Amino acid sequence: QVQLVESGGGLVQPGGSLRLSCTASGIIFRAYNVGWYRQAPGKQREFVATLTNGGGSNYADSVKGRFTISRDNAKDTVYLRMNNLKPEDTAVYYCNARNPARDYWGQGTQVSVSS
Repeated sequence: QVQLVESGGGLVQPGGSLRLSCTASGIIFRAYNVGWYRQAPGKQREFVATLTNGGGSNYADSVKGRFTISRDNAKDTVYLRMNNLKPEDTAVYYCNARNPARDYWGQGTQVSVSS
């Protein structure tokens, strides 16, 4: 059974930082491209960042320079380091692992940015 389990969300003040983690099981993690997406209340899920199994990364314009995606294949884990958080970053964050044949999602972790 495939599972992606996120952790690290919470409440943080504007300008603060968080690191999200997502640990996979049931898949050959190193063979998958991984990514983070988010969904704010009343909005559609949107792309945040992706990292290929070859190491190439891509970021949404709204998070460039503030967020960093990374992975540790030995731990089957993908991370999202978020700095200088803004209220508009408030959302449920989901991790994703995909290859041409499969597409898996975690259950999400809430990030709230508020003073």
